[in-house]
Amino acid sequence: MIVILDLGSHENTVLARAIRALGVYSEIYPHDITVGELKALPNVKGIIINGGPNHVIDGVAIDVDPAIYSMGIPVMAAGHDKALCEVKLDEFTDDIEGIKKAVKSFVFDTCKAEANWNMTNFVNDQIELVRRQVGDKKVLLALSGGVDSSVVAALLLKAIGNKLVCVHVNHGLMRKGESEDVVEVFKNQLKANLIYKDVTDRFLDKLAGVADPEEKRKIIGGEFIRVFEEEARKLDGIDYLAQGTIYPDIVESGTKTAKMVKSHHNVGGLPEDLQFELVEPLRQLFKDEVRACGLELGLPYEMVFRQPFPGPGLGVRCLGAITRDRLEAVREADAILREEFQLAGLDKKVWQYFTVVPDFKSVGVRDNARSFDWPVIIRAVNTVDAMTATIEPVDWPILMKITDRILKEVKNVNRVCYDMSPKPNATIEWE
Repeated sequence: MIVILDLGSHENTVLARAIRALGVYSEIYPHDITVGELKALPNVKGIIINGGPNHVIDGVAIDVDPAIYSMGIPVMAAGHDKALCEVKLDEFTDDIEGIKKAVKSFVFDTCKAEANWNMTNFVNDQIELVRRQVGDKKVLLALSGGVDSSVVAALLLKAIGNKLVCVHVNHGLMRKGESEDVVEVFKNQLKANLIYKDVTDRFLDKLAGVADPEEKRKIIGGEFIRVFEEEARKLDGIDYLAQGTIYPDIVESGTKTAKMVKSHHNVGGLPEDLQFELVEPLRQLFKDEVRACGLELGLPYEMVFRQPFPGPGLGVRCLGAITRDRLEAVREADAILREEFQLAGLDKKVWQYFTVVPDFKSVGVRDNARSFDWPVIIRAVNTVDAMTATIEPVDWPILMKITDRILKEVKNVNRVCYDMSPKPNATIEWE
């Protein structure tokens, strides 16, 4: 492993992905990790101190423990002029290939690392780690049917078989037909032990009048856990909760030198009195690695490359306080968008696409009369690791067809807009 110490850089994740692309495992740790903690990490071959613009906290410049330089492990500095290191890396861009070239000699020649990071080894290691962690106990999995939870389900089925109990919660914030698809694939085809719970009213009642996106995420995350606890009490020997937490979830929920982008329901939204020990076998994987893991596990291509979907579901696409009629507008518009993208072949080209309905209205005309209805915003982005994203330039005829269908088929909508904002400065989701 090559350890990256975060000393205020924006590029930690890009650097970690570049090193992994060389076939060497890499993890990011805070700048104030101790020598003892570093020594406790498995098989560390080198350390990269990754400095950047966030290296000043509350007016004080932060630094790593000076004793790190005398550990006997090669150290490399990036943008950190204080470090007395064996190797200096003055600058690099966010280009993966450029970073690979810049660090390759340090990783292999200086650190003598071996290129043995691959999905076959990762899957085998995680199966063994899960078996050691769980023993003969049962694991409860929140199975949304999205890519992350589906890959976790496949991995856990290989690791512990029928000791896995999957719970699919229909919180009323799913895409059109999605809960039905989850039951068909996992219960009927993969023969997983699946419990289906429709708790739409419970969630929407809890969310009534709540406009703040962070509060919505935490309510949804908290209610998820409560539902699982209730189901676990009906079962014997459930001590573990499995989640599809991945690395971008953790990074975006905030670190010591990186401000929080948004809390994720499975990172920042968990209640303090959680009754389970967590099983999170994908927590160090980026999104592209999760997909590679799914293929390694033998999941169908269509499942592994299905549309990413946030844990809070349409709750963060029905902006502001959620209302049932506006939620239905999001759901129906999203179904039209997905159908037309599939017809145009864009479903295989575009990484993520969805609709958003904000909580304000505009004046329009419907049936030769004044209307005062909502806009629908379409977003279509491409990315590799979900940390940055570019906009898909959809052809006008396709956009016009989608617009025409939404205006004709979705109630209480009179405008359709296309979001042109990349990440950064925008995030992929609106909330």
